[in-house]
Amino acid sequence: MTRHLLLTCALLAVGAAGSLAQDPLRADAASMQKKVAAMTLRANKPASSKTVAPLRTSFTDNEVNAYFKVHGKELVPDGVLDPQIVIVDVGRVRARAIVDLDAALKSKERSWLDPLAWLSGKVEIIAAGTLRAVNGKGVFGLESATLGGVAIPKSLLQELVSYYSKTPDHPRGFDLDSPFDLPASIQAIETKRGGATIIQ
Repeated sequence: MTRHLLLTCALLAVGAAGSLAQDPLRADAASMQKKVAAMTLRANKPASSKTVAPLRTSFTDNEVNAYFKVHGKELVPDGVLDPQIVIVDVGRVRARAIVDLDAALKSKERSWLDPLAWLSGKVEIIAAGTLRAVNGKGVFGLESATLGGVAIPKSLLQELVSYYSKTPDHPRGFDLDSPFDLPASIQAIETKRGGATIIQ
């Protein structure tokens, strides 16, 4: 859920209830929005004020993907379009997006012998793998990746992920091989087909 689960975003205004009843997409997005707000508020509370029992927040693929569709421009970097996440089974996830290769791959000079110099445009990328998130740490294990339906090596996926996940605090972006700290005081993530539960 990749800028580190995108669950530590700022609070957003909730839409009108009347229109939500007629729009399942916006209803799912609003449901996820409320859950993100609750998790953000809990993360910002002093440790001494938190209850002993952990907060368990469950959500579905539909809620997450609706949230991306409605609020994607505020959440994902420029050059990444229509992100979607599917929780395939316990511990297994698949992420898909359209990425702008011109922005990511043309950001540095390349030899004409480099095959990456010839890639351009907006192309669908899909990555599948395993996610283990316990004791405040997450580990992602890549199983496969495709670009425009063609299998690609981890090195190319890493280059794209690094470019689009870099921040002032993490100028090299997300490292696919490295464990990462779970954000927002999250201690663990339990996954099952079609959904997940965050333990905070």
